Amino acid sequence: MHKILLAATTALCLGAASASAANVVETAQQAGSFKTLIAAAQAAGLADALATTKNITVFAPTDEAFAKLPAGTVEMLLKPENKDKLVAVLTYHVLPRELTSNEMLAGPFHVRTLKAKPDRTLAITKNASGVTVDNAKVVKADIMTDNGVIHVIDTVLLPSK
Repeated sequence: MHKILLAATTALCLGAASASAANVVETAQQAGSFKTLIAAAQAAGLADALATTKNITVFAPTDEAFAKLPAGTVEMLLKPENKDKLVAVLTYHVLPRELTSNEMLAGPFHVRTLKAKPDRTLAITKNASGVTVDNAKVVKADIMTDNGVIHVIDTVLLPSK
């Protein structure tokens, strides 16, 4: 009996040690509703940075959010000659720190994004009806990954000019 219990405990511990949380990119790939976002991150050369940078927050638009953009917008952004525009759009969705929903203040507040030049901030509003980021609604919050947190949004955020 003791040997069986010891073997089971060892197996559980070994299994737990080998199981680790996925990074932001792996988590988005596993969800299956972020194919456009992943393709855009790869085209922009940002997928590796999103997978390895620690303590980030990603406001992740779903494939449906990308589909709401005017016809041809995604295809235009994915062209190699528009890589700078694509990088600007994608980095506008990323904060250089983890921000979980319980850390969000009530009412509107602003947070700085990775889009550094010129300085870009997102307006976040948290109230009884939920959380919005600029004009996007957070539809699922606090998906924890091993390098940050993902908040799923229903609209692609576009930095103003």
